[in-house]
Amino acid sequence: MTIRLYTDFDGPLVDVSDRYYRVYLECCERVPADTPKLPLSQNAFWELKRAQVPEREIAWRSGFQQPEQTEAFVRWRQTLVHSAPFLVYDRPWSAAIDALEQAAAAGIDLAIVTMRRRRELLPAVAGYGLGHLFRDDRRFCLPDDYQKMGDTLDKPQLLRRAVTSLPPCTQAWMVGDTEADILAAKRNNIPIVAVTCGIRNETQLNLHHPDRIARDLTEAIAWILVNAPS
Repeated sequence: MTIRLYTDFDGPLVDVSDRYYRVYLECCERVPADTPKLPLSQNAFWELKRAQVPEREIAWRSGFQQPEQTEAFVRWRQTLVHSAPFLVYDRPWSAAIDALEQAAAAGIDLAIVTMRRRRELLPAVAGYGLGHLFRDDRRFCLPDDYQKMGDTLDKPQLLRRAVTSLPPCTQAWMVGDTEADILAAKRNNIPIVAVTCGIRNETQLNLHHPDRIARDLTEAIAWILVNAPS
């Protein structure tokens, strides 16, 4: 009997809040303004992100109230958020790694399913020392030259590729922190545990009806270990 856990990378396994905030500050710096800029605190910014407030409204709340300013803010954000100079600010959740170690010791087959591109994922896996938990054939990400269509379109296809390319398992679970993860799991008939330690708060996650909501990967894996068939 094989139990498999598909987990997203950013959010459940890695804290991206510092990267996102530093990108936000850089966008505020790069967009010209005739009136005083009003950068948000990191806590205020992150709560807006977790509540899924649009980038244009975040720009507006930061003092950029002209359409050309908000558009420039959004363009800079798209350019910078996954760039190498800012990815260095990500930090793995140490408790999440411990939980994955526990899951692997219990015989659960682990796989990453992430919207990161290959050039963004592989250095992080190596740098965080995760290679022994996620073998090469258990790392599902986007090719470097892939033209994204949107997370809610791309993530279900990526998970489908993982499901169809790996050996059959007795039971599969998914852990993620966004609506794209929930949609991907549902379309692939996999139960989903949504975690609130990532980029969506519990209110936003509940809108998409995950099978369960947990605080973090540690709590999610503990629940899976209890409820997995013996």
